[in-house]
Amino acid sequence: MFRRTFWFSTGVAAGVWATTKVNRKLKQLTPENLAAAAANKALDAGHRLKDRAVGFALDVRDNMARREEELGEALGINASPELPAPRRYAAIENRSATKYIEAPTSSPTNTSSTKNPYNRNEDH
Repeated sequence: MFRRTFWFSTGVAAGVWATTKVNRKLKQLTPENLAAAAANKALDAGHRLKDRAVGFALDVRDNMARREEELGEALGINASPELPAPRRYAAIENRSATKYIEAPTSSPTNTSSTKNPYNRNEDH
């Protein structure tokens, strides 16, 4: 009797284990999960490709700078000439704007009759 109980419980445990494994695999094989897994793998591959491309571009840039330096030394060209000092512009007062300002008319409330191109009352 003990032997039958042992094998029965072993069979039940194996059945439960197999059922859970099969259910997990079936959930992994649904179209949504397959699409998500494919998208994740594509993103990972894209990131790896981008990292390789960036590394390659940086290597090319470093080697190009080194080769330019070697050529500059071989040809006697100064690679970093002195740049001229930055230009400074003096602030110029805009005097042409003052010729449009006129004396106020007889009615200060009526601002539409003035000939000023810029009316300060319009800002408020």
